[in-house]
Amino acid sequence: MATLNGARVHPPGTPAPAPARRRRAGSRWLRYEGLLYIAPVILGIVAFQLIPIMVSMYLSLADWNALSAPRFIGLRNFQEMFTNDPLYLETLRNTLLFTFGAIPATTVLAFLLALLCNRRVPGIPVFRAAYFAPFITNVVAIGYIWYWIFKPDGGALNGLLGTVGIQGPAWLADSRLALLSVIIVSVWQGTGYPMVIFLAGLQGIPADLYESASIDGASTRQQLFKITIPLMTPSVFFVLITQFITSFQVFGVIYIMTSGGPGHSTSVYIYYLYQVAFSFGRFGYAAAMAWVLFVILGVITYLQWKLQKRWVFYG
Repeated sequence: MATLNGARVHPPGTPAPAPARRRRAGSRWLRYEGLLYIAPVILGIVAFQLIPIMVSMYLSLADWNALSAPRFIGLRNFQEMFTNDPLYLETLRNTLLFTFGAIPATTVLAFLLALLCNRRVPGIPVFRAAYFAPFITNVVAIGYIWYWIFKPDGGALNGLLGTVGIQGPAWLADSRLALLSVIIVSVWQGTGYPMVIFLAGLQGIPADLYESASIDGASTRQQLFKITIPLMTPSVFFVLITQFITSFQVFGVIYIMTSGGPGHSTSVYIYYLYQVAFSFGRFGYAAAMAWVLFVILGVITYLQWKLQKRWVFYG
């Protein structure tokens, strides 16, 4: 081994010593070590997301009853959906009515509760927990409790109305009131989550802004509309996106309280999809419905992202 300026130099063609080979092998190992760490996640995504997505895409183009082999039929499921299935169109209408009834009520109520819970008063953590509790309560329990509240005969609500001489309506048996009753229950249950989001947004607004506004003579109402609401628009934007997605996926309350009735007045998208798959045995048609729902939610979310530039203020 020769030396150059005190440093060891290996002649050409001679193998490097063992420490150098180990260092090169270690550097190669570091290149692939990260892949080994994320391999379980990648395998999980492939097994539980990518493969089911590909299977559902194929089933949406097939006729399958889960007993025999799928039969490819092209776009006939989608064609039937929009041209030869009046119940699907009625279900889509009911879902839109539910969405545009529940989202404004949930958003406004959650914002008002967040304003109340943002005050520094004794016992406010108890009220925050009470308002949030329905969101984490089992939907089956909620459905049964509210079923007995709205029950036409012997229900708690009609019983209270009867004590003051008012004949209560058939809340869940009247096609004009059943969907409204379900919306009330969904708003009551779903307000807790957006309330927490709004509360976090309120606590992130600097107190200096309110102090400066008070010094300038701004009233509480002016501070609300000129400071609070503009700075809360990012939180409102997030809540609207999540609420739209959630409202199109409502199922448990409908299943427990009305089972889609009376008639089909409360049959919403996911409930009808469940019926098509597990009651009618048309899994291919149900897969096509699922993909249409994916497109609907994707378009709505895209439009919300595009329109946010007009009203969302990132201060």
